Amino acid sequence: MKKLVVLSILAGMLSTAAPVFAGTHGTDGEITGRSVGAAALSLIVWPGIGQAVNGEDKEKNITHALLGLTGIFRFWSCYDALMDRHGGVWENRI
Repeated sequence: MKKLVVLSILAGMLSTAAPVFAGTHGTDGEITGRSVGAAALSLIVWPGIGQAVNGEDKEKNITHALLGLTGIFRFWSCYDALMDRHGGVWENRI
């Protein structure tokens, strides 16, 4: 019984990360000093701050901030801020 519960919890946790790999088709910018600082803020402080530093839309900032509650989303937000990705979030996928 314990193994079944653990496996179901593990499957649930892994399925929450699936939208990250959905292929949001954003366009990469270039890595600059600003994007490195933004990535550090997204990873250490809170996801969404890095996107705000990079000048993204308010909707993308809010999405990153809310998904930051999951914990694992910090890594994607960090990458997103580092690459200075534009768009790709509100096109019917997250």
